[in-house]
Amino acid sequence: MTLRAGGLYFLGVFALGFVLGALRVIWLAPEVGAYAAVWMELPLMLGFSWWLSGRLARGLTTAQRIGMGAVAFGLLMTAEMALAVLAFGLPVTTWLAGLLTPEGKVGLAGQVAFALFPWLQRARG
Repeated sequence: MTLRAGGLYFLGVFALGFVLGALRVIWLAPEVGAYAAVWMELPLMLGFSWWLSGRLARGLTTAQRIGMGAVAFGLLMTAEMALAVLAFGLPVTTWLAGLLTPEGKVGLAGQVAFALFPWLQRARG
């Protein structure tokens, strides 16, 4: 149950992130800058993540919800690294360094929130 829920959570959020990320990089960032563009995308990603995690975490125990978030986070980071390396030809070190930029830190904070949402859904009832 935990692996399935985490996998579905990852797939749904990654799919939306792929589309919004492409729009952000191609159209939004050149207009407003990378940092502002990430901040504009973040509420949409977090809102969808909150909604989807609530749907998928129904009926799961607290431990399963924590596992769901951990599985989804692991898959997300692995997929993002693989995309950077395989699709864009970046070395892993460059991808990691990108997480330390101002926009990378905002994105990473959003990804940590994404990982915590299944557990937080339980905490709110």
